[in-house]
Amino acid sequence: MKNPSDLRVPLEAGAATTALVYASAGNAPAALVLAHGAGAGQLSAFMVDFARALCDAGVDVVTFNFPYTEQRRKIPDRAPVLEACYRSVIAAVAAAVPSARRALFIGGKSMGGRIATQVAAADPDLPIAGVVLLGYPLHPPGKPDQRRDKHLPAVRRPMLFIQGTRDAFGTPSELAPILDPLRPAAVLHPVAQGDHSFKLPRKDPTVQADAYAAIQRTIVAWVRAPAP
Repeated sequence: MKNPSDLRVPLEAGAATTALVYASAGNAPAALVLAHGAGAGQLSAFMVDFARALCDAGVDVVTFNFPYTEQRRKIPDRAPVLEACYRSVIAAVAAAVPSARRALFIGGKSMGGRIATQVAAADPDLPIAGVVLLGYPLHPPGKPDQRRDKHLPAVRRPMLFIQGTRDAFGTPSELAPILDPLRPAAVLHPVAQGDHSFKLPRKDPTVQADAYAAIQRTIVAWVRAPAP
């Protein structure tokens, strides 16, 4: 694929952040905005590799930096700042990416996915077709009582949870009873032996690449599926 194009996203108080548009060849049926996790920005290997792979499979993908990452700070901004940034990205993508006007999905890795669910839950009128969660941080490691799930019933859009069975932030078995009553029904895709970034304990590059490819195929098939 060709290199992604830059999209400048205006933020509050005259600030701005950078988004990257990975445009697939042909007439993509949908666009997917993916936000990065707390510890790495949109140029991390995970974000770039997933964006390129999903784009090559026929879905337009947009990544972006939250303000603290754009400003090269290490500590994430508070939730209202992260949410405001995500809303600005949604508006910019809806205006600039044609496939987003056909169907716009949002989501992200870990913290980025959590912020996506909070944005969706707070505004039922946002034109969001669904939410893709790559390693949802249900709770901090070792603190299963500090759950981050109260807002999930308010999302009221289809959600796809990709979750490693060794994820210290929440396993598929922890998520399942929380997701079961949600409507529309959420889809939970376990990654056998995967950790929070879906890395496997077996240090075999081929096996790891196959695991990532299976996740990417799952995402593309879900995004392309007719709305329930």
